[in-house]
Amino acid sequence: MLLAVSGGVDSVVLCELCKQAGYDFGIAHCNFQLRDADSERDEKFVKEIAQKHNVAFYTIKFDTKKVAAERKISVQEAARELRYTWFEEVRIAGGYGFILTAHHADDNIETVLMNFFRGTGIKGLKGIEPGHGFIVRPLLFARRRELEDFLGTNRLEYVSDFTNLSNDYTRNYFRNQVIPFIEKSFPEVQENILGNISRLREAGQLYQQAISFHKRKLLEPRGNEVHIPVLKLRKTEPLHTIVYEIAREYGFSPAQVEEIIALLDSASGRYIQSSSHRIIKNRNWLIIAPNEVEQSDIVIIEGTGNWRCAMGKMQVETALMSNFISPQARPTSNFQACLNAAEIKFPLLLRKWKQGDYFYPLGMAKKKKLARFFIDMKLSKTEKEKIWVVEMDKKIIWIVGHRIDDRFKITGKTKSILKLSFTQT
Repeated sequence: MLLAVSGGVDSVVLCELCKQAGYDFGIAHCNFQLRDADSERDEKFVKEIAQKHNVAFYTIKFDTKKVAAERKISVQEAARELRYTWFEEVRIAGGYGFILTAHHADDNIETVLMNFFRGTGIKGLKGIEPGHGFIVRPLLFARRRELEDFLGTNRLEYVSDFTNLSNDYTRNYFRNQVIPFIEKSFPEVQENILGNISRLREAGQLYQQAISFHKRKLLEPRGNEVHIPVLKLRKTEPLHTIVYEIAREYGFSPAQVEEIIALLDSASGRYIQSSSHRIIKNRNWLIIAPNEVEQSDIVIIEGTGNWRCAMGKMQVETALMSNFISPQARPTSNFQACLNAAEIKFPLLLRKWKQGDYFYPLGMAKKKKLARFFIDMKLSKTEKEKIWVVEMDKKIIWIVGHRIDDRFKITGKTKSILKLSFTQT
């Protein structure tokens, strides 16, 4: 086993317990370089523990503040990401079966309280998991005072982190201020929270079973996207909880749930965005798509400019009808379309065609399904698979590379035009 050791009370106890139990282990220590000389002191101290136990010792230095600034995350988040990534690298390279951390019951109490105020739902109220993948947390049963008693009984030394007394970090603030304040009214609050963690962990299992059931009914994976039928989702209960559980996996916050639900009754093209994904309303579907439009099968065109998709680039520009008279302004290929700008309203959707799509081909007063149009054009299956369309408010205005919709053509009354130019990559 690979033990994550900081040199504090809990990790020193973890080392001693593993030694007394006769386990085969190595020690890994992260120097986050956040406390100047104390960081170097801690590294030296942990190295001495490894030498005392005659086990392998691994250490690494991180420029944690720099990483946090570059990734635009908190120092605590940066430290967490850095250490767990490195622990896994050491585990694999050293041939270790598991990574052990020294989280204890008091850590769990603090975590549950913080998660409650963050609004993480029942998942956060279950507290720190005893194990996940290759990570195991064997001290969650023990209170900190029990670890301190064990330390004294076995006459073990440890190092103190002076930042634990500072309330600059959220966890320290809860430990030093919030919990003592609550204890004035509820002296048994910590034991009560530990009891709740146990009960909520079992309730969480039932909760996840129900959520998985609804996800199987609602979610339709399509390549890099997930499609959700609006009518089916609208009838689902409890709606807010299920929407949250679906959306949170794609970076959406609890505060965005109401906005996502509002999409059910919005016009096509409306969307809500997280740091990594968009949820887009497209006719009778909600589509969860990556923000990297090159990976997405649907692109929102919000105005003039250049817009990329998996097959190429769409350039959108406007011009006065008087300029359109010159030959240079007119379309030079099937991958250019000129439309009556007065009839166009943004946003537009650039997407792959699908069964059931129809339009009014230029020069025709009757609508035609795209599937029939492609048969008439004698397109092969592979050619059809590469076709994209531009849609506005549930109306297809252009089959890219083929034909525009008659309803949006230029007429004698047209004053300005919208020019779409598609370049394949």
